[in-house]
Amino acid sequence: MTARDTIEKKLTDALHPESLDVIDESHLHEGHAGHRPSGETHFRVHIVSRAFEGKSRVERHRMINAILADDLAGRVHALALKTLAPGE
Repeated sequence: MTARDTIEKKLTDALHPESLDVIDESHLHEGHAGHRPSGETHFRVHIVSRAFEGKSRVERHRMINAILADDLAGRVHALALKTLAPGE
């Protein structure tokens, strides 16, 4: 399973998003810290979930970081997040 697939599955299972887009941006970070020639190191996530209702941006990001803790400690170097509740 690719890192992208793993991220998508974990977020889907935990947050039941209405919308989820996981974009591998590793190719944009060649030569930067954490980049590997094989890629799958830098991701951008756009997610809309009811689980974020009433939560601050920091709380939402902490939720994502907790769900993906193992991946962030291993193969994923960077994660850019856009977290929204429905209607935002």
